[in-house]
Amino acid sequence: MREKKKNLKEFIDRFTNARVLVIGDIILDEYIWGDVSRISPEAPVPVVEIIKDEKRPGGAANVVYNILSLKGQADLCGAVGDDIYGRNIRDIFEGLGRQTDGIITDPGRCTSIKTRILGHNQQMIRIDREKRYSVGDDTTQKILGFLEGRMNNIDALIISDYGKGMITSSLMEGVKSLKTRGNIIICVDPRPDNFRYYHGTDVITPNHHEAEAFCGFRIKDEESLNRAGRKILDDLNCRTVLITRGKDGMTLFQNNSLPLPIPTVARNVFDVSGAGDTVIAVFCLGLASGMDTATAAMISNLAAGIVVGKVGTSVANIDELKKAVDEYESP
Repeated sequence: MREKKKNLKEFIDRFTNARVLVIGDIILDEYIWGDVSRISPEAPVPVVEIIKDEKRPGGAANVVYNILSLKGQADLCGAVGDDIYGRNIRDIFEGLGRQTDGIITDPGRCTSIKTRILGHNQQMIRIDREKRYSVGDDTTQKILGFLEGRMNNIDALIISDYGKGMITSSLMEGVKSLKTRGNIIICVDPRPDNFRYYHGTDVITPNHHEAEAFCGFRIKDEESLNRAGRKILDDLNCRTVLITRGKDGMTLFQNNSLPLPIPTVARNVFDVSGAGDTVIAVFCLGLASGMDTATAAMISNLAAGIVVGKVGTSVANIDELKKAVDEYESP
């Protein structure tokens, strides 16, 4: 076991060589932290006295942030509005030393922002400002043009679909057409309404609710879980399906292999925000670094166990992930 853990940490060190491009719905996550000590005289609601206001990358931007925090190479591609929140996103990534030419300004859109108000580290309310409609052909062509220019310089492509309109049928057809020109891995964090777009991709990572929505039946036991994994593999003609199951861990499905259950490692679940971003980021990063599929899934499970123990949309770093490897006991 000691030698296996050493090998795993050596693989994690290879993350620095992996090159990933993330295309998807860009979201700005805002956290307003405060103290609550009284009830408003105007209505029976708590009064939050603001201590600090923090902006973090969300959606597809958080997938990139997860990869960067683990020393991988990643860039973001998607659309933002011509507004202060879109400029906030650019400022964040420029501060991380990343290029922002893949972040396209679409004057007809507004940048999606989710504002979470927390009192004593407890989320009290979330306010969403966004418009959900498909991007236009002009923006889609700009995205595909950017991808075409990067095809020879990436090992993997992540599609981060939050259902805000960035991921469309025409975009995915263009992505799959471009894939024929290069040997890259296409990984998808899906949205139930858009499953039909993902046909022929390599990896898809639905949670159990998304898998149920696509399959049309409830996942209530091992038999129905296995049936769902097989249906997604067959219907979408993909190589790998990783169904995340919250407190029940994950299950990996591949063609010509038995389902592989991966038990959860989370000791404390404080906030599940962004856990799916961590899973797709680390799973894809592992594959791009040469890990076999089962090992990449296990590592992504360890990373997810780290982030759910933090407040808000968070990431794991290299030291935390290596520590989790040291503490991991395989079943």
